[in-house]
Formats: sequence, C-alpha cells, structure tokens
Amino acid sequence: MKYFFLLFLCLDLLATTLHLATSSNPSRINPLLATDSSSSEIAGHIFNGLVKYDKDSSTIIGDLATSFVYENNTTIVFELNPHVLWHDGEPFTSADVLFTYKTLMSPSVASPYSANFRFVKEVEIMSRYKLRVHYTKPYFKALETWMMGIIPKHILENEKNLMNAKFNTSPIGTGPYKLETLEHSKNIILRANDDYFKGRPKIDKISFHVIADSMTRFLMLKASSLDLGNIEPMQYERQLSKDFFNKFTIYEDITHSYTYLGFNLRRDKFKNPKVREALSLAVNREELVKILFFKHAKVCTGPFLPATAAFNADVKAPTQNIEKAKKLLKEAGYDENNPFTFEIVTSNSSAVRPYAAQILQHQLKKAGVIVKLRVMEWQAFLNMVVFPHDFDAVLLGWGLSSTPDPYLFWHTDSDKKGGFNLIGYNNPTVDEMIEKSQSMIDRKKLEKLWRKMFKVIVDDNPYLFLYIPNSITSVDKNIKNIEPSVSGIWHNYIVWEKEIIQGYI
Repeated sequence: MKYFFLLFLCLDLLATTLHLATSSNPSRINPLLATDSSSSEIAGHIFNGLVKYDKDSSTIIGDLATSFVYENNTTIVFELNPHVLWHDGEPFTSADVLFTYKTLMSPSVASPYSANFRFVKEVEIMSRYKLRVHYTKPYFKALETWMMGIIPKHILENEKNLMNAKFNTSPIGTGPYKLETLEHSKNIILRANDDYFKGRPKIDKISFHVIADSMTRFLMLKASSLDLGNIEPMQYERQLSKDFFNKFTIYEDITHSYTYLGFNLRRDKFKNPKVREALSLAVNREELVKILFFKHAKVCTGPFLPATAAFNADVKAPTQNIEKAKKLLKEAGYDENNPFTFEIVTSNSSAVRPYAAQILQHQLKKAGVIVKLRVMEWQAFLNMVVFPHDFDAVLLGWGLSSTPDPYLFWHTDSDKKGGFNLIGYNNPTVDEMIEKSQSMIDRKKLEKLWRKMFKVIVDDNPYLFLYIPNSITSVDKNIKNIEPSVSGIWHNYIVWEKEIIQGYI
C-alpha cells in the first residue's frame, strides 16, 4: 500500500497542468444557465452540444451527433455517437437531449438560451441514439441551436430547482475535462476525462486561478506562473521586455465581440431620442480607441460584427459634434442650469473598461453632461446591477457567434428576467423585422434584411457602440501543437501538449 501511494504521488507530480486565469468566480457551471464569461468558459470544457463549428467557423460539424440530415425545411434528424459516456460512466442517449430541451423550456428555468428553441415544436426520440426535431416553421439557426451543451437526465430529472441546484457547482458532463476542485476566489481545477469519446486530452489538468485584478494576472503571466493569458494593448506596447517574447508566442486577431454603453430605456431620462443622439454625438470613438488600444482595436459601428453577412458597411460611426449635442440637449430641456446627469456602471473584471468609462466621462463633460462612475466586482455587478436592471447606463460587451440572432438582444420579448435585452429596447419596427427574418430561407434576402435592421437599431441609439478589441493572447512556448485558425487557437486544445522543463514539474 505504501509503495502504491508513492507511485500514485509521483504520477500526480508528473501530471502536466495548463495554468490559466479567470477574472471572477463562475456563477453556474451549467450550459443552460452560464451567462457570465467565467461560467461559459469552464462549462465549455465540461459539456458538449450535438454540433459545433469547425475550426474556421464556416461549417457546422457533428459533436455528440455523428450526423444530421434535414428531412425537410422544418425537420432535422440527428444520429448520436453511441460511445459517449457521462463523467460518472453512464451512457449518453437521446433521452438526455429531450430532457435538456424540456428543461430549457420549463417555466421554472430562467435562461436567455431558451429563446433559441422557441420554434421547436417537438423533440421525438426515434431510438436510443437517434432523434428527430420538428420545428413549427423554417428557422435560419435551427442547426446552430443544438450547439447548446446537453445535461444529464439521470442526475437532474428529479431536481426541483435547477436554478439553485448543487449540480451548478458540481457539474457532470460529457466533455474532455471533469471538474475536480472548485475553490471560490482561489482555484478551479479540471482533470482530463480518460474516457472522452474523441480521445483523452494530452494535458492532464487545467487550473483556473481566480484573479480579479488585471495587473496581478499580467504580473503572473510575466513570471510564467500562467501558461496562457490575454495582454492589454498598453501592456503589449510599453510593458513587455525582449525576454517575454523569447518565452511566449503572441497570437493576435480581432475578437468576435464588441463593447458598448447601454442606456436603461425603461428610465424616463433616456426615452427622448434627442438625448440619446446628443450623447452619441458627444463621444469621440476614434479618440477612445486610440487612447486605450493604440492600433489593437477598431471602432464599432453597430450591433453585428464586420466580416459577417449582417454587417452594414454603409453605416459609419458618428463624428463628434459638441455644438450639435448641446443643441439637442437644450431642445430636450437640459442646459447649464439643468444639466443632463447619469451614472455609468461597469466592472473591474476588464482592465480597459474602467478607463473607457473615465474617457467617456471626460468627453461627455464637454457637452455639459455630468457623468458619475461606479466600478464593481464582476459578480456583484451582474447580480446587483445588470440582472435586476438597476442602472442608468452599463458599460458592457457582447460576444457574438458567426451567425447573429438579433432576437436575443433586440426583440421586445427578450426584455424579461434572464433575457439578454438588458436595456429594455422596444421598437415595433425592429420586432417585425426580426420576426420576419427568423423563417427566411433565401440567404440573400435574409442578409439584406439584417443590414437594414443594423441601420434602424444604430439610428435609435439604444447603445453607444464603442469598439471591437483585438485579442492579444500570449502562450508559453512549452505548449505544443497549437494551430491558429479563424476561430482562434482553442479548436484543437485536446491535442495540446505541455513540455516539462528539466528540473521543474
């Protein structure tokens, strides 16, 4: 027994660990409920969907499903992989897919992702490893919907309150890694799944260090205490030595995300379109990008990202016009004696956004607008400000897929508890356009409608669309087999290997 224990200890010491950092504690490591970045990132290692994008984000391929076929415009048949096991050894079957769908559509579960399934009429089990999904009408994202992580029926079917279930912090999935340790505000450790149906990951463990302070994360990266980490443009341009570039490989590309200032349209002060236009004209987006990012970002001009079919290149960012901004504010009843005042709330989980808020405050002051700032810890920000809609304006960001679904962010129906229409945007014209777009099969007509929708939303100024940052990722050169692609570097991470330097474990 003694020798067995020593052997086990030696093997554990020789295990390779990928050290990462996350800015906040995950709230719920459950794909149905993971709405914050930390929860989503960790859940992505633990759960699988039926399908996923390929490495170039251009084609949908099988994941838990080995194949999928459209029987007609409203019916998809999925063949499931019969060799998939849950982390506890139980087999994955069609019953888990049906259970996931029913759970998402349950009135007791508040999830923004349920909107993706709103056109599903029925999930029909054909056999243990085959199912048919019927839609009420054609839906342009019918297949992409099933990228949602699947949850286990055998563990959760008797759970009375999924929102507060133990499962959310002790998840069981089908993915390449299992949750081993969850220490809030300290460390989250995932261990490789020996029985993963695509082959065991080469790296034995992934350790997420919970570090709220961005400077601490940066210093840990420089000290090689992290194997991989994002670098802010200021750090990249001014705070890295030649030695750092000898130890790390840099991968840079534009992100699939944007940052915005969102106004709470439920509050009277933001209901006047002249006020929102004035605030937009008071902001110098080019200056914001130049100060914060040097050349590592671009101005965001609207709700859909460049290089997607929904992007409208004819819509340009407004040029700063302080005099016109003052004129519009005066027409709305605001002047030096009665200045327009509001508060911007953001989180310290991003190193950049608190500074962005200060720049916005300075720019808006030129138009006579008084801005108060509040910077909060991420979870407190979500739970006390964002989710209860208790704010004047929030400085936040969205990560978007290659195929946008404006329903989630811009339709009136998504202005609800757990929905992504955080600001209470309500435009009947946009609602009608979204509803019309959902069942469009003609891709060219759909893209044309998206671009029209892009302009209508921008003209409304519900957000001030600010910037699209580049992702600057540094990876220790001891991590091997990385293959950069359009989707980034993570698409093949289960074959990454970590070279152990002699003398260190």
